[in-house]
Amino acid sequence: MSADDAQAIQWLRNAVAEGKHWYVALLEAIRLWSSPEEDYAGRHYHYLVDNEAFDWLVLAERLCEELDGLIPEEERIALLFFDIPPMELSRGEFRKLIGPSKYHTYLNYFYGILVEGFLILAVTEEIRKERRVLGLSSDDGILDEAHRRIYGADQLSLLKQFRKERRYPHLRSMSLRQFDEFTYWLFRYRIRRCDKSCVASDTKKGLSELYELLRLKGRSHRLLGTRSFKSKV
Repeated sequence: MSADDAQAIQWLRNAVAEGKHWYVALLEAIRLWSSPEEDYAGRHYHYLVDNEAFDWLVLAERLCEELDGLIPEEERIALLFFDIPPMELSRGEFRKLIGPSKYHTYLNYFYGILVEGFLILAVTEEIRKERRVLGLSSDDGILDEAHRRIYGADQLSLLKQFRKERRYPHLRSMSLRQFDEFTYWLFRYRIRRCDKSCVASDTKKGLSELYELLRLKGRSHRLLGTRSFKSKV
């Protein structure tokens, strides 16, 4: 464990012991944390996707292990499993607590993985509606068609290109961590190949799909910490 990480854990414990709200102390400890990944208690924690996109809830889960018995269990479960924090913070407050650097890499995760996943979902739903109008009910090839519309190639071709670039083996499945890497790779691929107006339009479509889900769940649009959408490959 690095000195920064040890300091983050000690800060967290001391702050909670002194009466600071555990969620605020947790975000402050995240600001102090430095390691992009680590092995702890028999598990590998990977906090930074592709060295650019910060999944803060994975680090939050790790740090909660340091507060065993000091966090109300229902609040811990709500945050880590349902992404519902014990208090609502504005974007500015969230940014200040985790620090500008962490916030920047969090935005990479938010737009590059979370919103990108919801963009694929939104286009998939568009295609499904189009097929229903035509009297077609089959979803065969619908995900490939969505990828062709967004990225100009089917999902398998893109996946093969991603794995070739990263020198990953061509297996029938992938880990959730590698899936996040692939989604972030798709985001960067889209940014490179599309003009600015198309990039903005597609990003807005992904955001709208995400916010609609949050609306249906009665969640605030100000909430930033949301786990990534996972799709089958």
